Amino acid sequence: MRHDHILTLSCPDRTGIVHRVSGCLFDAGCNILDAQQFGDGETGRFFLRVHFDAPAANAVEAFRIRFATLADDFGMDWQLHDARRRARLLMLVSKQGHCLNDLLFRTHSRQLRADIVAVASNHGDFAALASSYGVPFHHLPVDAGNREAQEQAIIDLAQREQVDLVVLARYMQILSPRLCEALAGRAINIHHSFLPSFKGAQPYHQAHARGVKLIGATAHYVTPDLDEGPIIEQDVARVDHAMTPRDLVRVGSDIESQVLARAVRHHIEHRILPNGHRTVVFR
Repeated sequence: MRHDHILTLSCPDRTGIVHRVSGCLFDAGCNILDAQQFGDGETGRFFLRVHFDAPAANAVEAFRIRFATLADDFGMDWQLHDARRRARLLMLVSKQGHCLNDLLFRTHSRQLRADIVAVASNHGDFAALASSYGVPFHHLPVDAGNREAQEQAIIDLAQREQVDLVVLARYMQILSPRLCEALAGRAINIHHSFLPSFKGAQPYHQAHARGVKLIGATAHYVTPDLDEGPIIEQDVARVDHAMTPRDLVRVGSDIESQVLARAVRHHIEHRILPNGHRTVVFR
């Protein structure tokens, strides 16, 4: 039985980090399967992701204890993850279901090491879709009078289901600072890359009216600053004068689904390390 884990860390850059980390793994009898590193010359910080296999479960705990001392010496922010564990996802959606549908299929077909444990929405449109995959659907309507209670219901649902990541799959509600804080570092949003140029309703129609030649999508972590959280993944596609607004929506929906799926994969495989307002994403 494999006991592979993933170690991620960041710390002030200095000589000897990789040597000391790999030595600690060797002393615990662990075998490195994959390792990626990055030294940021601008911030002076070093980032490392190591995927390793331990000879037994107790060796992982022994390594954890041994490594804690090393981490203190280097001032490391670090985490140790069980690589075999399937992440638990909560999906938030409104009335556009392309991203939800894509991720339901990817998790159901085992393309992602994750399980969607619940879908919550301020509309009831996708109850049947969630049910078709055997996923509980929670209708949580929201208005000015119940926003705080509705957001508390989301927090309670995430806690009850022991959710690792909340995915805003075109959830068209602005999250309060309180909810953003409750989900800090474990909520990903997707939006069209037209922001802030094409805000509000029908962004693709606005873009068509302006004659844009490039459209795209951005996945980022949720913060209280609307659509300004650390960027995880982006992609674009070329469009031309012959395309209608409906064509742009179709192309844009495909990009959004792909970008969000990649961002979710990066997160659940522990490939993202925060770097101030930016991210380091190991491929």
